[in-house]
Amino acid sequence: MPRFGRMRSLQEFAAVHSFEYNHFNLKKSLIGRDTYKLTRTAALVEWIQLCSG
Repeated sequence: MPRFGRMRSLQEFAAVHSFEYNHFNLKKSLIGRDTYKLTRTAALVEWIQLCSG
């Protein structure tokens, strides 16, 4: 928290970080490797589209 000069910048960072974390975080132990790789690839493609658009 010392890196953030204002509480607002901390809140903005946390909001973006939580969206990204929830989007990419998968429990690998609960799904198979092939399903995990397909899901990660789809999430990455969607993320790239969001960032470029």
